[in-house]
Amino acid sequence: MRIRRFTTALTNGTLALGLLAVAACTAANPDAPADAPVADAPGDPGASTSITTTGATTSSVPADAAAAAPAAPAASPGALLATVRQRGRLNCGVQDKLPGFGYLDPSGEYKGFDVDFCRAIAAAVLGDATAVDFKPLTAQQRFTALQTGEVDVLVRNTTFTLARDTQNGLDFSPTTFYDGQGMMVRADLNVDSLAGLDGANICVGSGTTTEKNLGDAMRKAGAAFTPVVLEDTDQVFSAYDGGRCDAVTSDKSQLASRQTTLADPTAHVILDLTLSKEPLGPAVLQGDAQWADAVNWVVYGVIAAEEFGITSRNVDTFLTSEDPEIRRLLGVEDALGEGLGLTNDFMVGVIRAIGNYAEIYDRNLGPDTPFKLPRGANRLWTEGGLLYSPPFR
Repeated sequence: MRIRRFTTALTNGTLALGLLAVAACTAANPDAPADAPVADAPGDPGASTSITTTGATTSSVPADAAAAAPAAPAASPGALLATVRQRGRLNCGVQDKLPGFGYLDPSGEYKGFDVDFCRAIAAAVLGDATAVDFKPLTAQQRFTALQTGEVDVLVRNTTFTLARDTQNGLDFSPTTFYDGQGMMVRADLNVDSLAGLDGANICVGSGTTTEKNLGDAMRKAGAAFTPVVLEDTDQVFSAYDGGRCDAVTSDKSQLASRQTTLADPTAHVILDLTLSKEPLGPAVLQGDAQWADAVNWVVYGVIAAEEFGITSRNVDTFLTSEDPEIRRLLGVEDALGEGLGLTNDFMVGVIRAIGNYAEIYDRNLGPDTPFKLPRGANRLWTEGGLLYSPPFR
């Protein structure tokens, strides 16, 4: 059934109606935006007319547009670690509107899965998990904030892609959450596939890989659609909840999170399909290998701690373990931390303050939370998942 219900009375924003532009990336312009959307010829299956609305501006911005922003000069190895320590605070770029991952609770405190990784890095580098200044960033702002040095590390549901690794000048840490793009629709549409969304208005966030993935998937499905592109996450889901869109697309984790905030969560269904691979994790600016290593091994450390059964509650009992791998992880023997510019027992402080990977996941996304997200691919490799830490030796 072709959906004809196009909403034309749009408010709270300026409308821009036009075809998506073809973005070209040439060798003469190495800083061209990554993941620019590809326009379909009018009338082709999957062709789309873009309605782009942002709070203060109106634009049709290619995903990863911040790649064109001038990057800060490459730092010398170890410079950022020294800077953070001298400052005494970690500047961490986060989401502040995504329950479960990065959000402000009613008391004004930052909470979430990504937020906990910020605190874990602070515990390792500064010995204090509370020594973090959280910088809320939109998808459009996040890469520029790294490039200009506004933040030391980005932990904001950001997908690891080749273009971001090269054109945006980022170094990605190990994936902390294996995700995939999904689609949420109104239950009364009785849609169970992308083809069923032919003619639909679909809300999507700008400055993300989601825009291009949406166009690619709908073209493959032979379905025409009208993307309603908004910059702010709140705007995206408010527009969808208010009836301006028939569907909304984002990472499945974000859809599950945001469904709980809709006026009637039961009136919406997340389709049983995956449009893309979305490996999410921290990112730092290229050029400072020591800083990247420190962030990387904090992530590996919480994964290894889960594998060994070391938690925030029992970590002290493992300090007398005779297992050489556990002793090295906790800094009891060898001097592995020194090679990172950290204390040898840096992971003890991380685990005491934040816990292992399972504790971080369960606290923010697990069965006792409103989201109840199954771990799926985010299980340890020993349990059929993708989480795997190189050895601490």
